[in-house]
Amino acid sequence: MCNEGNMHHDVIALRDFYYTTSLGRAAQKALRDQCLLNWADMRGKEVAGFGFAVPLLRPWLAQARRVIALMPAQQGVMHWPAEAANHSVLTEETSWPLATDSIDRLVMLHGLESCDRPAALLEEAARVLRIGGEALFILPNRSGLWARMDSTPFALGRPYSSGQIASLLRDHGFQICDNGGALYFPPRHSARWLRWAMWLERLGQRMVRLRAGGVLIVRARRAEDTPSNGLAIKDKRPLRILDGVAQPAGTRPAWRAGR
Repeated sequence: MCNEGNMHHDVIALRDFYYTTSLGRAAQKALRDQCLLNWADMRGKEVAGFGFAVPLLRPWLAQARRVIALMPAQQGVMHWPAEAANHSVLTEETSWPLATDSIDRLVMLHGLESCDRPAALLEEAARVLRIGGEALFILPNRSGLWARMDSTPFALGRPYSSGQIASLLRDHGFQICDNGGALYFPPRHSARWLRWAMWLERLGQRMVRLRAGGVLIVRARRAEDTPSNGLAIKDKRPLRILDGVAQPAGTRPAWRAGR
């Protein structure tokens, strides 16, 4: 049963799930494959991830103009990628250190379902996206198995139906481009089941009308006229938070890359 309410993910638990467990690595591959299908070419793009999107951002590090991982304060932050200059930053859920209209692509994983103020979070996401910029929202499926298994991070927070997330996005500055899903294999750590995981995932992708995936994946575009619903939209300066982080000699801070 899912744990709804005012609960937040822990960055260490998320890191351990995606990088040290077989189930987490299988989930990472399935979700990353869907990201790459949606956005095949990211050359010259400004890319951001919010929540714990780092398992999905790695393929774009060498391709995009800039990649930033925004990790909410309630979750905690870790240095990412571990072997290179830092691209991650700790941020408030609804006040990101990014300029208005500065991002081309946004991935949100383990962000919306556990935040305290979903409406304000979505309006902040719309603020930083350029007009025509796109976001991928990856959320626990209310009718899926993964939201009911406490052994996965998708059991924490509020799961959504496709209708609920579509309505929420339209109300807060987004136009729906595509609806999909992922994680069609059962959330079991058994090696026997995981041998079939990618086969079941491919089968599930061919049967999308069943809506039986563990997560919903919604691709949405920032609407030309983003409503504010009374929330202040501030024109923020570009990210400068990493200025104070010591860098190896000759290394530029991650936010400067490509500038």
